Amino acid sequence: MTTRRSALQLASRAFPEPFQNFLVGRLARQLKAELCEKMTDDFLEALLRGMDWAFLLSGSYRRNIDGFCGICVFRTLDNKVSTTAVFEDGHMSVEHQARYTYNVRVSFQDVHALWSFLLSENQDILDSILANTVDVDGNLNYLYRFGFLAKDLTRRLGVA
Repeated sequence: MTTRRSALQLASRAFPEPFQNFLVGRLARQLKAELCEKMTDDFLEALLRGMDWAFLLSGSYRRNIDGFCGICVFRTLDNKVSTTAVFEDGHMSVEHQARYTYNVRVSFQDVHALWSFLLSENQDILDSILANTVDVDGNLNYLYRFGFLAKDLTRRLGVA
């Protein structure tokens, strides 16, 4: 973690939670645009950047990954989107390629299938699998945890 990020995380602890969420919203503007205006191939990257800012700035959001370790690989079948989220020691890092080792790998038909699964009201993985819009390899609990984190972030941003 860079010195700037460490300083920002320390300073954020002095702020009340509503102000922490305000800062996250300011820094996650691209994600809010993706959620409110139009969805593009950059949705997953914007979501992961928004999650990164939220973990950095919001203590209550960061508590969601205390003690959680896992590797989640997300990709579209056409490989336009391929990224890995690594959770370890209360932090999340993002790799801009798919890892070969993972706890869960999710292959979506397209970006819309990714968006609709992660942010749907009722994340029903079986419906997505039966509709041939998603293929999951690995432990579904990691995917459900990630989906919870995504929905919690959209709620904090006021777009849920």
